Amino acid sequence: MDLRRLRRPRWIAAAASVVVLAAAGTWTAAASDDPPPVHRTDQIMALDGVRIDTSYFTTSGTGKRPAVLLGHGFGGSKSDVRAQAQDLARDGYAVLTWSARGFGRSTGKVGLNDPKGEVADVSRLIDWLAKQPQVQLDKPGDPRVGVAGASYGGAISLLAAGHDRRVDAIAPLITYWNLSDALFPNGVLKKLWAGIFVNSAGGCDKFEPQICAMYQRVAQSGVPDAQAEKMLEERSPSAVAEDIKVPTLLVQGQTDSLFPLNQADAAAKAIRANGAPVDVDWIAGGHDGGDLETSRVQSRVAHWFDRYLKDDRSADTGPAFRVTRTLGTDTGDGETRLTGVTADTYPGLESDGRKVALTGREQDFDNPAGASPPAVSALPGLGGGGLSQLSSLGVGVSLDFPGQYAAFESAPVKDDLQITGSPTVTVHVKSTTDDAVLFAKLYDVGANGRQTLPSQLVEPLKVEGAKAGKDVTITLPAIDHAIDDGHRLRLVLASTDLGYASPTAPATYTVSLKSDLEVPTALSQKNTQAPLPAWVWWLPLAGAVLALVLVMTGRRRTAAPAAPEPELAEVPLQITDLSKRYARSADRYAVRDLSFRVEKGQVLGLLGPNGAGKTTTLRMLMGLIRPDGGEVRVFGHAIAPGAPVLSRVGAFVEGAGFLPHLSGRENLELYWQATGRPTEDARMDEALEIAGLGDALSRAVRTYSQGMRQRLAIAQAMLGLPDLLILDEPTNGLDPPQIREMREVMIRYAAAGRTVIVSSHLLSEVEQSCTHLVVMDHGKLVQAGPVGEIVGSGDTLLVGTAAEVEEPVVEKVAALPGVASAVGTEGGLLVRLDADGSAARLVAELVRLEVPVESVGPHRRLEDAFLTLIGDSA
Repeated sequence: MDLRRLRRPRWIAAAASVVVLAAAGTWTAAASDDPPPVHRTDQIMALDGVRIDTSYFTTSGTGKRPAVLLGHGFGGSKSDVRAQAQDLARDGYAVLTWSARGFGRSTGKVGLNDPKGEVADVSRLIDWLAKQPQVQLDKPGDPRVGVAGASYGGAISLLAAGHDRRVDAIAPLITYWNLSDALFPNGVLKKLWAGIFVNSAGGCDKFEPQICAMYQRVAQSGVPDAQAEKMLEERSPSAVAEDIKVPTLLVQGQTDSLFPLNQADAAAKAIRANGAPVDVDWIAGGHDGGDLETSRVQSRVAHWFDRYLKDDRSADTGPAFRVTRTLGTDTGDGETRLTGVTADTYPGLESDGRKVALTGREQDFDNPAGASPPAVSALPGLGGGGLSQLSSLGVGVSLDFPGQYAAFESAPVKDDLQITGSPTVTVHVKSTTDDAVLFAKLYDVGANGRQTLPSQLVEPLKVEGAKAGKDVTITLPAIDHAIDDGHRLRLVLASTDLGYASPTAPATYTVSLKSDLEVPTALSQKNTQAPLPAWVWWLPLAGAVLALVLVMTGRRRTAAPAAPEPELAEVPLQITDLSKRYARSADRYAVRDLSFRVEKGQVLGLLGPNGAGKTTTLRMLMGLIRPDGGEVRVFGHAIAPGAPVLSRVGAFVEGAGFLPHLSGRENLELYWQATGRPTEDARMDEALEIAGLGDALSRAVRTYSQGMRQRLAIAQAMLGLPDLLILDEPTNGLDPPQIREMREVMIRYAAAGRTVIVSSHLLSEVEQSCTHLVVMDHGKLVQAGPVGEIVGSGDTLLVGTAAEVEEPVVEKVAALPGVASAVGTEGGLLVRLDADGSAARLVAELVRLEVPVESVGPHRRLEDAFLTLIGDSA
């Protein structure tokens, strides 16, 4: 159904026509690797007394196409989005970019997206698009159009959707929902960001007079007044919340003290309440720096518009909720490794709360005269090397001054705790002055006492009437952060912060706890499954029947496979020179020249960062896609779609769908019947004993926890006790006890001489459950072998040095007798010995080479080895 058809248009075209004052020229930009070329036309348009600088991007052809408006960030211009505009034009869109009022070559004063200024300009640009011969129209004057942009441009996309019913889909990035809340959170002025805002526009005089006067007034007093709050609210998307009824992709930054995650949360709730589709994506970067994931995000925006502007039902718009997590950095170029975690529904910021007890007596602390010296959390505008980037890697960079804060701390966390959302806590606040201003932050404290402030985020709080004492519930900044086993949580309430305005009068605050800390754990705890749509009930059965039909017909029409190799009859898997190119590419490979072998009884972990080629390898292994080169042999038989030997392979590659009204056992029986194989071949009791579901088998699946559903899916893969079991991320969505149980399932299954291949991003679990590893990166094999060999239990040594070892010296170490490999790492060398090597001999040679050795020990952590290997191959 086309959602835009459900909306009755009530827009009125502007009376003033669009006048083209000048055409700066027509340009043709040939795409680097894929025609057709993109044509760009630059024009200065007169819109309601101002001149707006625009660029129009199209490709050749007479076909009608949807249009996209691309806005730019604050302080920028249309040139900032040129590359994205060209990409969208190649994808079949007519794209219009423009410099907003007061920026670039456009005239006028900056109005902070004034509905009568910048928002009205967008409506007039849509008028212009409706007259272009390339643009698809839904009716006269109404083009099929989407709007996207980041920060300032993201807000204009939301505002345009609320003010102009012709807008059909939007994709706002790292932007605000309520600008008053963003700049005056809880009534406290975000003074550094406000100053950056004004300066990046070129000074106060560049703004509309009333905005300049408002800024000067608030900056001087340090206190936002009701008039200032009202002005910013009127220019915010939240002012037209009830009118935004189009498909919306919200991308928000985790490292963003300007527009934090709660801005996107408020937008998601409001737009979804209007009945429109909304997806939410939390990226690694933001206004405070970090990785903005530009390529991935722009690709997702393009797919979003494909679905909702081109009506392409096959377009993959991505999950309802995605959050990017930082894995660490490699040792080659310092590049941050990212991974994505997804959910079928957006959980909000306070779902699946877990209480964490805090301890600490009632505490007094001071607000110093002049609010100086101030504590330090975020440093706004620091850029790509910002403090938030360091905090995501576990480096503590915050500063609190003794006597200016109170602290409350938890006991050590027993199991890893994944916080996703906004923690909350209630405290009692008393002040020697009428009002108090506090800055709340939640630290992750390691076993060594080092504290890290996730994303460098702090929540300001103005407490009015504090002189008499007052209970206050604090909603801390929304984060996605893992608290490791043995770490503590520390709640700090400070009286000052560098980024905010604080009362200059001295005061003494008294704070005590009134509740436990409640942390949201939507992506780590057992979740109650939402009711499944009807199509999910019959899809698994239909899929099984369809698979059977394809297998049977495939056997009849497929050419005879390569003859089996008798010498490999007892080898579960051998992959030889396996290669798979990306679609429509002659020289870009998802997998290239991959070779490894798996023996009976092994639990093999397939490791690699996102994009390493793991999933492509598994799909070729199961006969789902054909390789472009090389081969896969299972028990000596070449794998091809429908190969009979695949009956000896069981696989769990995605979350299985079950009929929720049937019991676990009934679901498995129905699945096995659909395969057409004899009932006795299922060996169901044995598979269920290994899976360890117990009495839960007789209960309806709708009562299962996420962990139980996952184990039922594994049991389904184990039906018939296949000799080779393939599991792709089997622990996704499980909490630590469930992950431990899944580990035991895999070990039990392989104990009888069968083989398990598991792809997982949980390195600690792989280290404990797997006997062997295959490490991939960029489609190639990096290393394969027993876990002990790769992590270094005996033959891999970590050599600590007093100074960094230069690359020529590293090469000399690698060439030493008894040394299989050597790579430089932070603080020293990672050396793998061969059969003739020994630690004593290595140390002697290092001394001879004048390497300043400080320590030598076994290198045992898989995470360190993994990052070192991937860094070395990048």
